[in-house]
Amino acid sequence: MLKKKTKIMAVGDLHGDTRMAEQMAKKAKKEKVDLVILTGDHTYAEQSIEGLIGPFAKNKKPVLIIPGNHESVATNALIADIYKPYAKNLHGYYFTKNDLGIFGAGTANMGLHQIGDEKIFNLLKRSHDKIKRIKKQIMVTHVHPKDSKFEFSGWEGSKAVRKAIEKFQPDIAICSHIHEAAGLEDKIGKTRIINVARKEKIFEI
Repeated sequence: MLKKKTKIMAVGDLHGDTRMAEQMAKKAKKEKVDLVILTGDHTYAEQSIEGLIGPFAKNKKPVLIIPGNHESVATNALIADIYKPYAKNLHGYYFTKNDLGIFGAGTANMGLHQIGDEKIFNLLKRSHDKIKRIKKQIMVTHVHPKDSKFEFSGWEGSKAVRKAIEKFQPDIAICSHIHEAAGLEDKIGKTRIINVARKEKIFEI
């Protein structure tokens, strides 16, 4: 018997935009998505966390979150704790639904709350190890992979993210960070890479 597909909305770089959060949450409800993935930079330099995750959590569907480079790892974990059981911290952790496994690591190799590439890769490996036997896989990061289409803006991508894509070969890799690349897609091997910086993507897997 074929397992049911999972319908996902992924979006990133809210940057404190509560109006956008409300709009995206309404769209997620209207489109009847099974879960939402927020790819970091929920805040703008941690000025406020109010009204950013709550609109999504009200739908009582899982909301997976990772930190960007505008909020700390601790702030992201706090947000997940405030809105549990619906919000889940995906930074170095994993989530499963049906025959789908999702793993991730946030922050970036640049910006206010950056961590190094080695740390990013180790977090991705740790979380992937928990879902590596699951048939379908999604990798979630804030920063984009090195030598990808998203570098046209001049911001170099992460060697760690590229290494993880090449090594783990997830079906889909989701990133954001580069606002000008919103909506663009690329491919590394068999992996479809989607940039969702302030441009939501709804898909089934």
